[in-house]
Amino acid sequence: MNSVFLGMACLLAAAAAYWVLGRGTPRPTGTWAMGALLGSFALAFATYAPLFENAVEGVVPHVARLLSNCASLAAATAVLAVSFQLNLEPAEAQRRVRLRLVLFATSALGMTVLFTYEQMTHRSPQVYALYLLLFISYLGFAIVDFLVQAVSQSRSTRRSSVRIGLRMAAAGCVFALVYAVYKLTVLISLGLGFHLVSDHSECSSLVSTPCVFSVTSPALAVLLICVGLTLPAVVYPVSQAQRRRWEAQSCEALSSLWQDLSAAMPNIDPAFDEAASNDSDFLLQRRVIEINDGILALRPYRSRRVQEVAQGTFDAGTEAGAAAVEAAVVKAALAASKAGRYADKVALPSAEAASRKDLRADTEWLLLVADAYAHRVGRVADDSQPEPVGA
Repeated sequence: MNSVFLGMACLLAAAAAYWVLGRGTPRPTGTWAMGALLGSFALAFATYAPLFENAVEGVVPHVARLLSNCASLAAATAVLAVSFQLNLEPAEAQRRVRLRLVLFATSALGMTVLFTYEQMTHRSPQVYALYLLLFISYLGFAIVDFLVQAVSQSRSTRRSSVRIGLRMAAAGCVFALVYAVYKLTVLISLGLGFHLVSDHSECSSLVSTPCVFSVTSPALAVLLICVGLTLPAVVYPVSQAQRRRWEAQSCEALSSLWQDLSAAMPNIDPAFDEAASNDSDFLLQRRVIEINDGILALRPYRSRRVQEVAQGTFDAGTEAGAAAVEAAVVKAALAASKAGRYADKVALPSAEAASRKDLRADTEWLLLVADAYAHRVGRVADDSQPEPVGA
């Protein structure tokens, strides 16, 4: 158990250090609250380890419980602060965070006073009951407050990583509520004098009673809430790297079509700032715009007869078939442009191209056209009609 809890504590402490020290300047909104959250959870995990517990209680008897409970309340407060700062206006978030900090400070001070008095009265059950009441009241309030926010925000967010993270955090809140109910049961047992649950026994197993409620449930709550809240921050750089890779690959895949269009119409390829040449997003947008401009400039040369023949050759009812038809029309139009022959009847614009409303959709369409242009449509015959590959 020492390795599990101390290992998690070190991992969370390292994550807290990264959020506070490794985020650069200016730091994103919620950085300090997230650092406090991870640091509080690190302390809470450390207090569950028998090695840490024996060390601190060798100085002050039973103080590990106070440290663990205060760390849990601090983490609950930090969770709320992160949620407020990310989802509310700054003024409203600051007001709510300030109120929760006052409640936390009051609860922690009250618990410290009651813990001290409890030790002076030889662990009086009545004083311990008051201690538990104060702890459960604020913890339950914070858990329910965050659970409501997490569920509500997971339904409205568009980012899948945020949605999944909030649902994981909400699941962590459920485990935290199990822990709070367990503590409430201990409180009622003490208040009525039944002593049904022993809250001071040492845990030798994470699945034994009452350890499954007093240790395992809060540990799972900590893990799920931490992973849920940090998941978007971890996924974002990965998704950005994947996006840049897709942009670079798309630029390369479009190069054949783009080169033929820019060679035929140099005006679509003006000079640009070389400093931006390493920006894959800029390069892809530029290439897509230039290809579309080139296709638009070829309009007088786009033959409807070629389009109709291509529709009979390829299955124009599918997306790939429609792209092959468009590639055939473009290849024939380029040949006609070089020969100076205008089309007798201008081909209709591609319905698939017109349906694309954003850069990614437009790029995906042009990737199909470029692939068909390079691989599915062969040379242009004497009648300016491109022959399918293999014909």
